[in-house]
Amino acid sequence: MWVEIICALAIYKIVSLFFYNDEFSDVETSDSTALFSVAHRLEKLHGGKAYVGLRIPDADTSSRQDVDLVLVTKGQVEVVGVKNLSGIVTVTSDGSWVCEGGKHHSTQTYPDPLAEVKKQASVLESYLEQRGVTLLEGNISCKVVIPNPNFRTMHAFPSEVITYEEWQHLKPVSRNILSGWVKGAFSSGKEMHDSSHQKLNFILGSAPVWDRVELKNSKIVLGEFLEFKGKEEDTLALRHIKRSKVDRISIQQTSMLGFAPTRLQVLYSYRDYRSEGSSGSETKEVTVRSSTEVVFQPRDSGKIKKFKLSSLLSVSLSA
Repeated sequence: MWVEIICALAIYKIVSLFFYNDEFSDVETSDSTALFSVAHRLEKLHGGKAYVGLRIPDADTSSRQDVDLVLVTKGQVEVVGVKNLSGIVTVTSDGSWVCEGGKHHSTQTYPDPLAEVKKQASVLESYLEQRGVTLLEGNISCKVVIPNPNFRTMHAFPSEVITYEEWQHLKPVSRNILSGWVKGAFSSGKEMHDSSHQKLNFILGSAPVWDRVELKNSKIVLGEFLEFKGKEEDTLALRHIKRSKVDRISIQQTSMLGFAPTRLQVLYSYRDYRSEGSSGSETKEVTVRSSTEVVFQPRDSGKIKKFKLSSLLSVSLSA
């Protein structure tokens, strides 16, 4: 009898893992996941470095300007807006995009995406100047990428807007030769000096970014980590995880079966402010119940989400 019970538990856990998870069903992760997919492909195409989910300080408004993606190569700083739109898109007289249809068969209006990216580029340029990097004319440009295959439109967009069909035809760029299409789409500036290029990468690598959670279904959510929720014993064990000290949390499951509540190992690494974008060598570990939750405010959402630690692979915290 015990064998049958253990087998049933094993089958239930496997089926639940692969076919059902109610936390994933109501969380819109597709936009953030598409953002990282675009960044990864641009890095492969151009051999540069992509910085995702930036929150650039805007001195004029005393706020932070969201920037989807900045691609840095030797010859270009490309500010890229990613619009993961599904449906039929029309453009109004003021430049706004109206998307009808999609997954929820709704109509949504978006301010002119290209104008938004140009505003972001202006804020980024000012921020870089404040930190000692002045870009030459032609070294910064703007693009909007639409990576969703369900995007449809009859509108003729300017060359800075890369539609899904054009996105699919992008080819890798050789070290010294730019293909005609890519040359017009993603390269127009002169090469930067090595010192300026290194400093630029350091500044963007240390710039404010959104926190992120990586789910077990390979999806990513950008937003702001708020706190842990759970039994008092577990929250006390996690009390040392603060964004001022910790930059990354990894979750590992200790066992698949058992009659006691499943326990999870939470590994966290301390920040190393001496080096860019890397963790210190010191790593700590605590064990908590799998029912413990991460309370998270997704970007561009008014709803706070709760993720069970058992559904996550990692949490990255900005400074």
